[in-house]
Amino acid sequence: MKPTPLAVDAAEVEALFDSIPDVLFFIKDREGRYTHVNATMLRRLGLRSRREIIGRRAIELYPGGLGVTYGLQDQQVLEGAVIDNLLELQLFPDQEPGWCLTCKRPLLVDGQVAGLVGISRDLASREGLAADYQSLREALVHMNRHYAGNIRIHDLLAITGFSASKLERTFQKVFQLTPLQLLSRIRIQAAMHRLHGPGNIASIAQACGFGDQSAFTRRFVALVGMTPSEYRALRQP
Repeated sequence: MKPTPLAVDAAEVEALFDSIPDVLFFIKDREGRYTHVNATMLRRLGLRSRREIIGRRAIELYPGGLGVTYGLQDQQVLEGAVIDNLLELQLFPDQEPGWCLTCKRPLLVDGQVAGLVGISRDLASREGLAADYQSLREALVHMNRHYAGNIRIHDLLAITGFSASKLERTFQKVFQLTPLQLLSRIRIQAAMHRLHGPGNIASIAQACGFGDQSAFTRRFVALVGMTPSEYRALRQP
């Protein structure tokens, strides 16, 4: 039996994230306008009241380049995409840019996208890594663009200029995963998105970089806790 969905009060979630100072939390509506934000976002923007944010879009709050980038991300998510562990620049309380890991997901109501929810985790406290973030971001962009192909550790070494040990160590510190573990999660996340559509499971497995359906199913169960077929049935209204 499917569990009965819980009605969650977004204001309660907002209050919960107020207690996590190194994580920015937000909810936006179908038009990309903020409906809920936590105290971290207020501090980063140098504002005192949520009223100064609610009802506005990212492009109205952030400097040109950042605002445009966030707006483009929002449009992708509102079209059904998921953004997971995106290494990017955010504003910090001193209004200087710093590195964060961002995740954004569509909010579904009766099977339709009604908005989006996101978090951005501060990486500023990770000592000794700031100079490596840009190289790491380039590697992550490569993985997200080419996850369906044969991505090799050698490719990531060439992109970052890291040694093999430094690549492994840096991924573990930032993502708490090895490069190959993160690649597997990127592939499974892409498959979860595709399973909302009509394609058959074998073709989805191939499109997401898995050699065969059985290997795909084993990895999907390990990360998601159910088979692709069960996940698809759960997502259907």
